[in-house]
Amino acid sequence: MSTPVEEVRLSLPHIELAAHLFGPEDGLPVIALHGWLDNANSFARLAPKLQGMRIVALDMAGHGHSAHRPTGAGYALWDYAHDVLHVAEQLGWKRFALLGHSLGAIVALVLAGALPERVTHLGLIDGVIPPTATGENAAERLGMALQAQLNLQGKRKPVYSSLDRAVEARMKGLVAVSREAAELLAQRGLMPVPGGYTWRTDSRLTLASPMRLTDEQAMAFVRRVGCPTQLVVAADGMLARHPELLSQLPFTVTTLPGGHHLHLNDEAGAVLVADCFNRFFSAP
Repeated sequence: MSTPVEEVRLSLPHIELAAHLFGPEDGLPVIALHGWLDNANSFARLAPKLQGMRIVALDMAGHGHSAHRPTGAGYALWDYAHDVLHVAEQLGWKRFALLGHSLGAIVALVLAGALPERVTHLGLIDGVIPPTATGENAAERLGMALQAQLNLQGKRKPVYSSLDRAVEARMKGLVAVSREAAELLAQRGLMPVPGGYTWRTDSRLTLASPMRLTDEQAMAFVRRVGCPTQLVVAADGMLARHPELLSQLPFTVTTLPGGHHLHLNDEAGAVLVADCFNRFFSAP
């Protein structure tokens, strides 16, 4: 937990992102992408245990210390993929590996499928394709999303009177995490405001996607991935509930004990995930 980490800011043409750097400069180039409403500290336990890799763990746009998107913009999967490409360009990485958790895994898969010639390895933690929908409800979904955007303007973020209260709220979030995981995410995710603390995350991140891919469209990205891919499934996480989807994936799938944040919740989980990915990324 005390492993030194380098903090950097990446000034992209359209947005400024923050990131943590891990590993030797001449290591395998890896861009790490965290989950929804998390931040770069999602990899605070895992990244120091990964060997021979130069890991850039991003605060994705709207999260952590990264900038929020401009007024009127949104947070579509392809916008995140666009950000990652610009990060790679700034670093001079023509080819690079991707390591993603949850939402970050989905973004990684979308990018690896869209531009397979750019991605050398794909490491996924309890995430693979985005939530899908049939086309017949597309108009209704868009209408609800547009109304939710209007309604958001009058809402305020919750303010917690102490750091401990904020940590407890994160522990009991939509996806529960351990206290240590919540503390790590809070270190990077909270900011002081009058009356206490609130989360730095952009409120627009809580809005439902106005459009969803169909199953056929989502699987088209899976089929177009051209690099070795390792998917870690948390036994008590989200993907374990979808065995039919897992059976369709042409990837190496490894199920490990733990919940959705198994790489962050405790040291034992982080060690298991690291062992899996060290074997994967070092394979010829």
